[in-house]
Amino acid sequence: MSDRGRSPGSGQGSAPAGTGPADGGQDASGASDAIPAQARPPEPDSAESDRSGTGTQAPQAKPAAASEQRIAELEDLRLRALADLDNMRKKCASQVSRAEAETRARVALQWLPVVDNLERALAHAHADPGSIMDGVQAIRNQAVSVLSQLGYPRRDDDLGAEFDPARHEAIASREDPAVPEGSIVEVVAPAYGEPDRQLRPAQVIVARSS
Repeated sequence: MSDRGRSPGSGQGSAPAGTGPADGGQDASGASDAIPAQARPPEPDSAESDRSGTGTQAPQAKPAAASEQRIAELEDLRLRALADLDNMRKKCASQVSRAEAETRARVALQWLPVVDNLERALAHAHADPGSIMDGVQAIRNQAVSVLSQLGYPRRDDDLGAEFDPARHEAIASREDPAVPEGSIVEVVAPAYGEPDRQLRPAQVIVARSS
C-alpha cells in the first residue's frame, strides 16, 4: 500500500506516545512535588508564635512577682535586725547597771570599817584627849589606805614643786621672794591618784613675783 492510503493519524510522522502537551503538564506537577524539603520556606514555629501577642506578658509578670517576694524577705530581715538590736541594747544596759551596782557595793564595803572606827571614836569622846587624837589619826590613815586600794593613792610631793596645770589646781597666789615664781608654797588639799588617773588634783597656792 502507498503512503497516500494511510490515515492522517497514523504513520511515522505522528508524535510518539507519551509526548505532547498532556505529558508536559504531568512533568510540571511532578516537578513541584519533587522540590527538596531544604528549599521550602520554614513553617512558623509555635513557640515563636507564643512569644507574640499575649505570650509576651508572662516573662514580665514573673520578674515582678519575684521582686515583690524579695522585697518582702528583705523587709522581714530588717524587722528582725531591729528587734535583735533592741534586745542587745536592753541587755547591755542591764549589764552596765548591774556592774555599776556591784562596783558601788564593793566601794561601800571597803568604807564600812572606817565608819565603824569613827563611831567607836565618838563613843569614847569622854576619854583622854590624847587617845582620841591617836584614834582619829588611825582612822584617817585607814581612809587613805582605802583610797589607795581603790586606785587613788595620796600624793604628798607637791610642796615646793613647780606648778603643773595637769597635776595642780591653783586657788590663790602669794608673794614669796624665797622661792622661784610659779612654785607651790602651800598645799591646801592633797591630790589623790596619778596625773593620768586623778581623783582630784592638788589644790595649791602658787608663788608670784612682787
